[in-house]
Amino acid sequence: MPNKSYSTLILLFLLIAGCSSARKTPDVNAKDTTMHKLAQMNTPVFWAEGHPGKLDRENWKIAVTGLCDNPDTLSWQDLQTLPKTTVNGRLTSVTRWSVGGNWGGVRLSDLLQHVKASPTVRYVRFWSHDLVYDTSIPIEIALKEKTLLAWEFDGEYLTEDYGGPVRAFVPYLWGYKSAKSVVKVELLDKYIPGFWEQRGYTDDAEIEAGPCRDINDGGKTKHIPDGEVKGFLED
Repeated sequence: MPNKSYSTLILLFLLIAGCSSARKTPDVNAKDTTMHKLAQMNTPVFWAEGHPGKLDRENWKIAVTGLCDNPDTLSWQDLQTLPKTTVNGRLTSVTRWSVGGNWGGVRLSDLLQHVKASPTVRYVRFWSHDLVYDTSIPIEIALKEKTLLAWEFDGEYLTEDYGGPVRAFVPYLWGYKSAKSVVKVELLDKYIPGFWEQRGYTDDAEIEAGPCRDINDGGKTKHIPDGEVKGFLED
């Protein structure tokens, strides 16, 4: 017959095992509100106007104004009712780093259709949280298939470090055109220089060939051609 101490250990083990089996099995399909992959890859975090701190995703709103027949203010829940698109592309910074993955959100072209944008629209202007940072892109770029208002990267919600809850994703131009934490989209018939453009950055923001750190490959320096970064040149 087991001694009292041994019996106590067996009972303790059974209790622990029972508690463990009673725990809820994680749902691999559930949305994780914490960004992992961009941070794990040491993707740079940079806010020209200062990091905003914690933002309220569930109560996020984006006003769409300007040259359109149906201006609207879309809540986070409203955004989820619009057609969702996932594209594979790279965010490439003018400071010469690039990170690629699957970005999910709503195509800007679908958003413009939702508000019935005027044919006279020539530029789309993004405003970030607190209306300090702004930047504009030509309508031709806005209507391209990979231009999004994005809230996901590889299936994970974007955090504030990386422009969440919702950011512009414009892989065809340098990253300063991909405004973070967007709260307003203006439809314009003329160009207005934005935050960095007023400080000497180019208005067209065309990506130029040269060395660039591949964040997906540990920050290894490679070379890119002109235009959207779809791959790297052979050394």
